Amino acid sequence: MDFCELVKARYSCRAYKPDPVDGELVRRCLEAARLAPTASNAQAFRLHVMPTAGRTDDLLRLYHRAWFGQAPLVIGIVGLTSSNWVRHDGRNYYGVDCAIVMDHLILQAADLGLGTCWVAAFDAAVARQLLRLAPDEEPVAFTPLGWPGDAPRPKQRKSLDELVVRP
Repeated sequence: MDFCELVKARYSCRAYKPDPVDGELVRRCLEAARLAPTASNAQAFRLHVMPTAGRTDDLLRLYHRAWFGQAPLVIGIVGLTSSNWVRHDGRNYYGVDCAIVMDHLILQAADLGLGTCWVAAFDAAVARQLLRLAPDEEPVAFTPLGWPGDAPRPKQRKSLDELVVRP
């Protein structure tokens, strides 16, 4: 698919079919994430692939929407804060890197016809517990991964004139 068409087609899926996702498709999504650029190529992240079967209560504690656990998988990204690149003013780029990695994953998923929905409003304490995170591991985002059970709605976006500043 043409990249701009892919970007237009990707949407935040909030209903999923229970059908399993072939392991090769999951691998392709994870490979796209692995290939994402990160600051100083540190690749200081971990992707947690969680099957949802039998985990309804845990997933509802993590994020309070029933559709979050409908897909056969939920993928979480965690930044490794102690091994990531840090800018000279002390800003650790783990959040930026994890965002780029997750974006690669969700765009690859969309290209394969899979649904995703970026979730950042999760309970961080529950994420730490469920994923058994070390102190230097910071949960950044989650997404279900599965076959869409809904259809995209029209996107509302600002115009370029509202977003672009030119000297």
